[in-house]
Amino acid sequence: MKSKICRNTGWQFLLALTLSTLALAHTEARKPHAHADHHEHATEVEPGAADTFCPEHDLLEAECGICHPGMAAELKPGQGTKVRLPAADSAALVGVEMAQVKAGEIREGIECYAELAFDQNRLAQIVAPVGGILQSVEVDLGAKVKENQTVARIWSATIAEAVAKAVLSHQTLERERKLRAERVSPEKDLQQAEADHQAACQALRMQGFTEDQVDLLGRQPQEQVLMGVRAPFAGEIVERSAVRGALVEAGKSLFTLADRSNMWAILSIEESALGRVKVGQEVELRVDALPGRTFKGRLTWIAAEVDERNRMARARAEVANPDGLLRARMFAKARILTSAAEKALLLPSSAICSVEGRPFVFVKLADDLFEARAVVVGLRYDRLLQVAEGLKPDETVVVKHGFSIKSHWLSSRMGVGCAH
Repeated sequence: MKSKICRNTGWQFLLALTLSTLALAHTEARKPHAHADHHEHATEVEPGAADTFCPEHDLLEAECGICHPGMAAELKPGQGTKVRLPAADSAALVGVEMAQVKAGEIREGIECYAELAFDQNRLAQIVAPVGGILQSVEVDLGAKVKENQTVARIWSATIAEAVAKAVLSHQTLERERKLRAERVSPEKDLQQAEADHQAACQALRMQGFTEDQVDLLGRQPQEQVLMGVRAPFAGEIVERSAVRGALVEAGKSLFTLADRSNMWAILSIEESALGRVKVGQEVELRVDALPGRTFKGRLTWIAAEVDERNRMARARAEVANPDGLLRARMFAKARILTSAAEKALLLPSSAICSVEGRPFVFVKLADDLFEARAVVVGLRYDRLLQVAEGLKPDETVVVKHGFSIKSHWLSSRMGVGCAH
């Protein structure tokens, strides 16, 4: 890091030195003509005003930033002072780069880290509804299943007994109906048979059997009764413990089902930033494993307390994941968008130079003439910033190596400025 700083400082020093050398050479070259130019200009202005013109920089002295470098402290946003370079190609020689001011959108936000997790509202443990033997496992890890799709089948003695009772009650009911039609048995026997059959069928319905299945079992009493374990919603099998032939107890987890079309991002927000965070703000996520991709979501929850150890507050954002690229336990860099500006005048941060703690930009007026203009910086994001005041669209501004022009502007503070 130290060597990098030294290299950068050395490069800036060489740029400034180059401009100073050019200025000195240019001044020496123009000395024989300086007084002549000055007198020629003096004949065209009112008496007593000749000393207001700077012949060395070919500017009115009141406009010359090199003559009056202290003027920077008095400039309001949008006001500027002019800086004349030694020659038309001086900026090109020291590698100054320029660009036009363009309008665009910029959003300011709070940077933090996040860990991805399954949406707990779309996560389910598929358990064995009854104790028994797993006769078949219909899906594997990673399988995409539909709502109510059968994922496993269980043989259970409890179910077999319930089915036997339902079949027997159905046979008894049919017999009583026939006897009642022939007026052999009383009405109360038929009513009792109907009640018993309804109770037996209800026990099977509570185990997940439908009316059609109960009727089918009544017509096929010799068929082996297997209970299907079904998916409660559409999703992906992310965990599996089910093994064919295994003896399972009621309530044992067989699969974990997740709907990954929506994920949760658990954010860690610094305590100092909590005042700018609120539910509903947009969140952007970037994952190292997926360079160039940005995932968007919304902040849905902010913790009511701060961790006493790291002074961080947890928050949750819901993030759309239609392609299934995001996975649980991935780490991500999150950005909570707190403010935005449309049609903002944008510049790279390298375009701003600071003088006495105030931001300035150099606006090109001619090949050898620039205006050091005071501006107001607004929102910032990455390497871009908004110029809230002081610039107009399509103005040409120095965006790189402005340090050399700044050094030339302030050269008179070091005794190398205007000779007059």
